[in-house]
Amino acid sequence: MTTTPTPQGEEPSIPDDVWERFVRDSESDIRKSAPKEPSARARMVTERLRLQDAEAARQQAKSKSKGRKAKKAESAAQPPGWRTGPDLHAADALVMRRRRRLGLLGVLLAAGLLAVALNPSRALSWLPGGSSGSSSSDSATLPPETAQPSTAPSEEAFPDTPTLAEPFLGSPAAQYADGAAGIVLPKAKPVGRMTLNQVDFALRKTKEFLVDSNLDPATLRGGHPETAISLIDPRQSDWLHEVDDAFAKPGKKQDPLWYATRFDPSELKLAGDIVKVRGHMTFKKGTQGSVAVHADYTFVYPVTQAASGSTEVSRTIIRRVLDIQVLDPVRYRVTAGKLTLVSYRQDIANSACFVYDGFLHPQFNSDASSASPGTGPTTDPYDRSKGLPTESTGECGSVSRT
Repeated sequence: MTTTPTPQGEEPSIPDDVWERFVRDSESDIRKSAPKEPSARARMVTERLRLQDAEAARQQAKSKSKGRKAKKAESAAQPPGWRTGPDLHAADALVMRRRRRLGLLGVLLAAGLLAVALNPSRALSWLPGGSSGSSSSDSATLPPETAQPSTAPSEEAFPDTPTLAEPFLGSPAAQYADGAAGIVLPKAKPVGRMTLNQVDFALRKTKEFLVDSNLDPATLRGGHPETAISLIDPRQSDWLHEVDDAFAKPGKKQDPLWYATRFDPSELKLAGDIVKVRGHMTFKKGTQGSVAVHADYTFVYPVTQAASGSTEVSRTIIRRVLDIQVLDPVRYRVTAGKLTLVSYRQDIANSACFVYDGFLHPQFNSDASSASPGTGPTTDPYDRSKGLPTESTGECGSVSRT
C-alpha cells in the first residue's frame, strides 16, 4: 500500500469536528477568565471599608498633630483577607497565653488539694465562715501511735478553755483520732502455732472489746457492755461472776469502772458525740503457742451537766491497758471464737475518789473550790510515756490538766 505525500506549500487540513471543539473550549476559558462586574453587596462592602480607611486616616492626622505615635491611629479598617485566613502568629500567641493560665490554675488547684489532704480542718478554716484560732477542729490529727511514746505533750501548747462547740480546746486530745478510728490494728502475721487468720481474729476481737466497753453510747450512758463481756471465754467463770456482781452491786471491791466507762445520765451527758482516742496495740507469741495481744489506749470524754442550759465543759481521761491471749482450740481446752483475759489495768483522771456507785464523777471549774484536795502525787493524764502500776496505791492524786 502506498501513500500520496502532501504537496509542498499547502497546510494540512484540520477535520471540522476537531476545529469546532477547539473553538468551544477557547470561548469557555475566555468567559471564565473575563473580569466580572462586582455585585451590589460587594460594592457596599468596598464603599464601607473605603470610608473606614478615610476615617482612620483622619484619626491618624489628629494623633500626629497631638504628638502621638502614628501607629496608634493605624487601626486597620480592612479585615483580614477573605482568602488569607486569620493571623497565625496572633492565634499562636493566644493559645500560649491560655495554656499558661491553665497551667497556673492547675498548679494552684494541686496545691489546694495537697493542703486539704495534709490538713483538711485547717484548709476548711480558710473558707468563709470557717473556724479559726486554736481549736480541736483546727488541729491536725496525729499519725497512729505504734509504740509507747518517750515524752508527754507540752502543756504550754494548749492554753484554751473547752466550750460546747469545741470541747477539746486546751487539750492534747484535740489532735487525737475520733472514736474507734483511734484504735488502729497492726498488720497480722502468723506467730507461734497461730495462723494469720487466728492472729487477725485476736486483734479484731480485742478492738471490739475496747469499743463496746469504752465507746458504745449505751455503755457510756450507764449501760452494761454485754458485747464485750460475751467475747470472754465462758471457761473464765470466776472472772465473769465478778463482772456480773460489779454491775449488779457496785462497791469498793467490785467496781464496774474497772471494766467499762459509765456516766450517770441523770447527772452528766457527753458534750457532743465524739470521744478522742490515742494508743497502740501489739502482739507476740504467747505461752503454749498462743498469740498474746497487748492494748494500751487513752480515752478522753468531754462532758457537761445534764441540767438544761449548762454550758461548762469538763473532761475525764481514762487510760486502759489490756492483755489478752487466744489459744488454738484444736490443741487446748478453750472455747473457739473467745478471748482469754490475762490482765487489765486502768488509770482514771478527773473523777471523784472514794465514790463507788459505778459511775464517773468529773470535777468542773465552777465547783473546784469545794473539792477535797488530793493526797497523792500530781500527774499528767496525757503522759503516755510511763507505764501503769500493776497495783493501786489507794491514794487520791491530783491531775495537772484535763
